[in-house]
Amino acid sequence: MTEAQHTTILIPGWMNDHTAERLDKTYRVLRIDSADAALLPAREVAKIRGIASAGRIDSRFIDALPALEIIAHYGVGYDAVDSRHAAARGVVVTNTPDVLTEEVADTALGLLINTVRELPKAEAFVRAGKWVGDDEYPPSRLTLRERKVGIFGLGRIGLAVARRVEAFGLPVSYHNRSRVEGVSYAYHASLLELAEAVDTLISVAPGTPATDKAVNREVLAALGSDGVFINIGRGSTVDEEALIAALVDGTIAAAGLDVFASEPDVPQALLDLPNVCVLPHLGAASVHTRRAMGNLVADNLDQWFRVGAAKTPVPECVAVAGRG
Repeated sequence: MTEAQHTTILIPGWMNDHTAERLDKTYRVLRIDSADAALLPAREVAKIRGIASAGRIDSRFIDALPALEIIAHYGVGYDAVDSRHAAARGVVVTNTPDVLTEEVADTALGLLINTVRELPKAEAFVRAGKWVGDDEYPPSRLTLRERKVGIFGLGRIGLAVARRVEAFGLPVSYHNRSRVEGVSYAYHASLLELAEAVDTLISVAPGTPATDKAVNREVLAALGSDGVFINIGRGSTVDEEALIAALVDGTIAAAGLDVFASEPDVPQALLDLPNVCVLPHLGAASVHTRRAMGNLVADNLDQWFRVGAAKTPVPECVAVAGRG
């Protein structure tokens, strides 16, 4: 048996099947239903050196594992992991950037088109047998033509979205904490200022205390009555009550949402609205991309236990020293 096969990796809750199978071939894998310290077998606690997880890992769970060295998170957003506490404990946290960038950007544009041109409704019209005789699906009230697009969060995914928006012949503006070097897009120092300058807002922002409910009543009102809001980032960045009210009273025209504040619970008020397109957080959900994400989870663990350095540590953990 190799040294790696003596190394215990914990999978709390769901994990991509390909990832779990790969880890099973290399490590001694322990699985529990969720990241709840009460579920940890007492005889195993001191043996767990790594976690592969797609869900919440809080400070109490981290502290329950005295031998923990690495948390390999499945996903680019890692707000579910207390990375600052992990770093303070000397535990490195990794995520899966880059490998899902293009897939999520594709989804963002698909969601935008579906929201504006009502393609899912038009398909349902045909499937229901309504396209008969002289009946036709009514022309969409909204169009992408002559729209001005603002991107909230011009990171890797935001830049990929911007490239696609440009290909549609639409101008792009953005808001970030600071300017992004090397881009020609118009920068706005506040989200409200961005919303005032555009009529289509695409949120790719991460879920952080600074972005919590950043898309609020004032921002939505600034988009105007033809405004469209698309969220492919995190549900926590939006004041959902304000969004529902804006959609009901015509403050904005429509919204397309792949993420929600309390997933998988979607407010019934959103589902009841005819001017909302909803998806089940599937931005990166293709077999191809999820396999690549899973491989990066395993690669981070492999490299850590082989040379003491992770491939893609999150910013809070870049200074965590390894064994190498």
